[in-house]
Amino acid sequence: MNRSLTTPLLLLVLLPLLGGCALFESKATRAMRASPDYQAGYGDGCASTNASANPRADTQLRDRDAYAGNPAYRRGWNEGYGACRGRAQTQSNTLIGGGLPAPPR
Repeated sequence: MNRSLTTPLLLLVLLPLLGGCALFESKATRAMRASPDYQAGYGDGCASTNASANPRADTQLRDRDAYAGNPAYRRGWNEGYGACRGRAQTQSNTLIGGGLPAPPR
């Protein structure tokens, strides 16, 4: 077979398969993000970034049991913390608008 045709043919076969996996994962991710556990974790993670102006203070707001045993809460907390930490650093540890950023859907 001509080498210049091998790569495009291989891509034509593999791309639909990879696209199917990404679609499945996306539905599972959306379902997790819609759960109350994820939402609670996201809110707690975000609140942990701006609870105190003192960088030495332990201001983490986290349900230790849920973080340890609930994947949705843990993922929400991590994503909320990451999203709000970036915003807090950019805006000098204050959120404009007085609230939490909306979790991704």
